[in-house]
Amino acid sequence: MSPRITLATAARVLRQLRADHRTVALIVVVPCVLLGLLAWVYADAPVDVFDRIGPALLGVFPFVVMFLVTSIATLRERTSGTLERLLTSPMAKGDLMLGYALAFGIVAVVQALVATAFAVWVAGLDIAGPLWLLVVIALVDAVLGTALGLLASGFARSEFQAVQFMPAFVLPQFLLCGLIQPRADLPRPLELFSDVLPLSYAVAAMQQVTTDAHPLAEVLPSLGMIALWVVLALVLGSLTLRRRTP
Repeated sequence: MSPRITLATAARVLRQLRADHRTVALIVVVPCVLLGLLAWVYADAPVDVFDRIGPALLGVFPFVVMFLVTSIATLRERTSGTLERLLTSPMAKGDLMLGYALAFGIVAVVQALVATAFAVWVAGLDIAGPLWLLVVIALVDAVLGTALGLLASGFARSEFQAVQFMPAFVLPQFLLCGLIQPRADLPRPLELFSDVLPLSYAVAAMQQVTTDAHPLAEVLPSLGMIALWVVLALVLGSLTLRRRTP
């Protein structure tokens, strides 16, 4: 692996994204639209439901969007033959995975800043904890979606299959992360299963920032678990990455 090749890969991906306005809109605008709709739905609720579930969804929406964009973009590289040509050069699979992760990580910074600013200053989200920590968690969640998207792309043979993987990778986590039902109230086998899912820790961290004015000590273990999943997904993705689609 070479830092120079990794950076060159990241720069190439960023140039491609800059020319793809629809993908940029999907990454930056869609989470804001979804958060705005959610705030509007609960605008007349007797209790402030949006303040309770908005922070958690601020982590879930970027995670889902980055998963879709990354898995499809990586698969497109393979089906078009670009990946095969790249891997005949001195580039290693690790360079490709880290380059993609770095490029989409930079995009995730923009996404996290825009979505958090919209949620707080436009949609009226009120949190007890520091705003910067909310941004950091949203960023880490988006990077998690990127890493899992890179992993999922290795098993898909078409863009349609990449989209089909979303129920397998995302929906079980969404159902068990504690957003719909507190994890402590789940049946014991499901609670144990949720303990190993990264989105559970993302939602727990967001909820902690919502209610605690000084949540850093409680949030750090959750961020560490998410970071571990990011590293694991990138390693597995580099091992399962194929040069071409059969």
